[in-house]
Amino acid sequence: MARQSQGAQLGRRRALEGALCGLACAALPGCRSTGEAPAGVRVAPPQPPAEREPLVAAPTEPAEPADDAALRAMIGQLLIVGFRGRRAPGDAPIARDLAERNLGGVLLFDRDDILGDHKRNIESPTQLRALTDDLRAAATTAPIIAIDQEGGYVNRLLPRYGFRRAESAWRLGQGPTSRTRAVAGTIADALANAGITMNFAPVVDLRTNPKSPIIAKVERSFSRDPEVVTRHARAFIAAHHDRGLACAIKHFPGHGSARADSHLGFVDITETWRREELDPFRALIAAGDCDAVMTGHLFHAALDPEVPATLSKPVITDLLRGELGHAGVVISDDMHMGAIVDNYSLDDALRRALAAGVDLLILGNNARYSPDTAAQAIDVIAEHVAQGRLPRATIEAAHARVTALKERLAAPPAERSQG
Repeated sequence: MARQSQGAQLGRRRALEGALCGLACAALPGCRSTGEAPAGVRVAPPQPPAEREPLVAAPTEPAEPADDAALRAMIGQLLIVGFRGRRAPGDAPIARDLAERNLGGVLLFDRDDILGDHKRNIESPTQLRALTDDLRAAATTAPIIAIDQEGGYVNRLLPRYGFRRAESAWRLGQGPTSRTRAVAGTIADALANAGITMNFAPVVDLRTNPKSPIIAKVERSFSRDPEVVTRHARAFIAAHHDRGLACAIKHFPGHGSARADSHLGFVDITETWRREELDPFRALIAAGDCDAVMTGHLFHAALDPEVPATLSKPVITDLLRGELGHAGVVISDDMHMGAIVDNYSLDDALRRALAAGVDLLILGNNARYSPDTAAQAIDVIAEHVAQGRLPRATIEAAHARVTALKERLAAPPAERSQG
């Protein structure tokens, strides 16, 4: 496909900006590892791509009314999508999503799990900065450019690409918080220099199950002690805030006791989870250190007897927002993970997650891939609203929270405050 002209891009942007004008008066309310795992540890190995039907049939209707265009622009802001490519010229699918569909943000990976190579988005510091510059240039609204950069085994910015190695949370948790802040500062410097704006870290799960295949065995938890986890998480977050970056703490309501990996399938924590696993989330929210909370695809029959946390209103709206007082953004874990796609249609899962209180939906596009992921998701969600299965007010509230987060990211670090 030929590169689109600047005039064509400008025309699309002006059309989208017009649709967004009607939103201006809306009130704003207050992972997988890419490192080498220890012997015998299974860390969500790549799965062969399944042959799946598209989310929806290709759209057949003509031009949409202005009100529907405004709705779709809001929906676009609620999506974080993964993509293939080390650059994003104007005719790339992800650039078109940012320009034409008002995509909220992107998620970067080094490894392509379907192709089985390390050629997805990251090659070197210089290349990565050029890629993020491409993404910002394409976007109508400043995008969230996100990555999972925890350190240790969950580490996208590897030394092989020219970045410094970062220690795991478990190793940092054995030492002083000053060390954690220094290491997190190195991570945050690399992200800021690369043009990345949000780190899906730190993990604040407790190391309650030392045999957990996805937390303890790959050293993603600071400690078994909630106070130690909280102190180190605060240091990690502070280093990012010093550099104007946002963090998402994860995986609510707590993944540390799990005996299985939600990348691979259904995970039931009913018999293993303890309420103390909420303590780091509660403390970080109360202290104003929390930009966003990422949910885990974790089933707990006493919290919700029907669906996992990401799809659960009792867990997100009642527990996280109500009891713990989180007024900011809620982010889903990747909606392409086995715990979701093996048990729900993605059409249904997207509706349930938004209805439960999720604001930003991650579609990593790495366990399954389509260049049309964003377009299909917008179609699905817009249809749910049109058919009355999802209130427009739910979309508006989520959009307001995402907008507030982006406004804080745009402010100088000294002026940032958490909602």
